[in-house]
Amino acid sequence: MPPQVLTELSPKVAFIIASVVIAIMGVTMIGFGWVPHLSLMLAIVVLLGLGMYKGLSFEKMQGQMSSGVVSGIGAIYLLFFIGLLVAALMMSGAIPTIMYYGFDLISPQYYYISAFVLTSIIGVALGSSLTTAATLGVAFIGMSNAFDANVAIAAGAVVSGAFFADKMSPLSDTCTLASSVVGIDLFEHIRNMMYTTVPAWLITAGLFWYFSGQTGTGDLGQVTLLQSQLVDSGLVHGYAVLPFVVLVVLALCRVNAIYTIICTIATALVLTYLHSTPSIGQLGGYLFAGYTPAENLELGEVAGMISRGGMQSMFFTQTIVILALSLGGLLRALGILPALLLGIRNMLTSSGRAIFAAAMAALSINVLIGEQYLSILLSGTAFRPTFERLNLHPKNLSRTIEDAGTVINPLVPWSVCGVFISQALGVPVLEYLPYAFFCYLSLLLTILFGFTGITISCKDGSSIRKQLKVQMAN
Repeated sequence: MPPQVLTELSPKVAFIIASVVIAIMGVTMIGFGWVPHLSLMLAIVVLLGLGMYKGLSFEKMQGQMSSGVVSGIGAIYLLFFIGLLVAALMMSGAIPTIMYYGFDLISPQYYYISAFVLTSIIGVALGSSLTTAATLGVAFIGMSNAFDANVAIAAGAVVSGAFFADKMSPLSDTCTLASSVVGIDLFEHIRNMMYTTVPAWLITAGLFWYFSGQTGTGDLGQVTLLQSQLVDSGLVHGYAVLPFVVLVVLALCRVNAIYTIICTIATALVLTYLHSTPSIGQLGGYLFAGYTPAENLELGEVAGMISRGGMQSMFFTQTIVILALSLGGLLRALGILPALLLGIRNMLTSSGRAIFAAAMAALSINVLIGEQYLSILLSGTAFRPTFERLNLHPKNLSRTIEDAGTVINPLVPWSVCGVFISQALGVPVLEYLPYAFFCYLSLLLTILFGFTGITISCKDGSSIRKQLKVQMAN
């Protein structure tokens, strides 16, 4: 049951209250450096106070907050399994093996395209843009001087590849959130994103191919060192890619995401015991706290790259999800979201306008608050009823909030991703922003497809362009 509207507000009053809530979160997160959890809690407290002023009981408001959480409970469950999956893929060698062979793609003559392609591939395996940028990205920035490469372009290539992966990897928490908040299967969401993602990726690859001709030559000593460290970990084996094969095959067969992940984890655990013999206690520790290599191994940078996963790694994201969904439930119950949508309802009469409005909402939350998760959760929650009213399939909304939410965050200098990446790479956001082609191409394509109707589908799966043609013919 979605949250119910307990009180009615005018669009003007709703806009003022929403502005105050956004200001609270923006000032506390950007100005004071609070973690999102504290800002969300403060916003919830303010809204509870407003509810009390309107004469609403705490029990009713708590019930609507709970309804908001229930609407996204699928994401919370799925994140548990994602944490288990990452740990299993690490200990089985699946991710380290993909990384090892991926390093062979680096070419001094085509340095930028190499950086983009490799971060795309390994990022999908890691499922984390920030981990990809902080490990592989730092390595590429370090090699830039050896290749006489432009550091800003190299950083743009790293960010583009890392956030392609964050958007498309089934191991990514943002990908999981976007699909769950609108109520569709994870792999259905990923398949639908290909319509905007593949063209954006190909155009980006072409641009980096052009720029790569401007680099010089250099040695690949740092790459060779990383590969040797991966081999020393004892996790690189040809058979270790089998879990990824299982994952892809089951996803293509449209098997439910949870069942697909369970089968992939089972396959990874079997392979783990072909090259190591962790005790049941160690296995439980890896699955909960994440895989870590043995302390006696000198693995350098690789140790940080492969120490990942576990249920515990998902707690930060899951608690944000719970609080954000609670906030969304309150915003709806207090009549704030319905009033805001009512104010622009007359303008949201087509798929193009609805997609543009949802994209601008996700983009605005990124700019005003600097929080990637909230841009997905709040815009997805707010526009889900609008897409239902216009008979649009929810996968259109999930794709939109990824294209305008997930990949835009690193382009905002004061955002969580922007601050982290600029510090990790040592390149200011405004310097790499012009070269992060994939990020803004995704936004432009999703808006373009929205207004043209290309790849936009109705609830029954039919193309909205065909329906419009039929209506015009009649």
